[in-house]
Amino acid sequence: MNQLNEAIAKIGVVPVIKLNNPERDAAPLAKALCEGGLPVAEVTFRAAGADKAIKIMKETCPEMIVGAGTVLTEAQVQAAVDAGAQFIVSPGFSAVLADKCAELNIQYFPGVTTPTEYQMALPYGYEVVKFFPAEQSGGLAKIKAMNAPFPMFKVMPTGGISLKNLEEYLSCPIIAACGGSYMVKADDIENGNWDKIKELCRQSREIVDRIRG
Repeated sequence: MNQLNEAIAKIGVVPVIKLNNPERDAAPLAKALCEGGLPVAEVTFRAAGADKAIKIMKETCPEMIVGAGTVLTEAQVQAAVDAGAQFIVSPGFSAVLADKCAELNIQYFPGVTTPTEYQMALPYGYEVVKFFPAEQSGGLAKIKAMNAPFPMFKVMPTGGISLKNLEEYLSCPIIAACGGSYMVKADDIENGNWDKIKELCRQSREIVDRIRG
């Protein structure tokens, strides 16, 4: 895998973040993630100001790997890149976004769950694809089944991942890393429960280290 994919795989868990108030929350959240041992974030464009949040998080913790999620348009790709994003994630596969990311030389993780989507992603030579929504689409059993015809892909499952099933997912060699929002719940961000977020990150990191050393 390339350097970015390797770095994300080494961290093992990618917090998927929705920030409604990036000016207030992006900086302390970045610090909590890093101090908890998960120095990576997928900031979703489901909330306005995602590009601003990406910029603040990178400025606060330059060592973090920060990317953009729920990216649906070329304009969002451009806004994320301009803000300093290091990767782009979309919920499904988009040739338009794939081409835009290639043009801007930024890592793209397209969402896939079906043979058709895997097949569409194949010509682009991706090492890692997002499997979303993971649990609702068949979970680890489906990921393993899809690996038979498409063994060239590592997978980043997102959707329904928690501390309860994280170990099961990460124990599978097909899995590059897991995406999840269980450690960055909206109420905890809104209330500034940074210590709780940090602790959930720490517990996640313990699972990663136990499985992958």
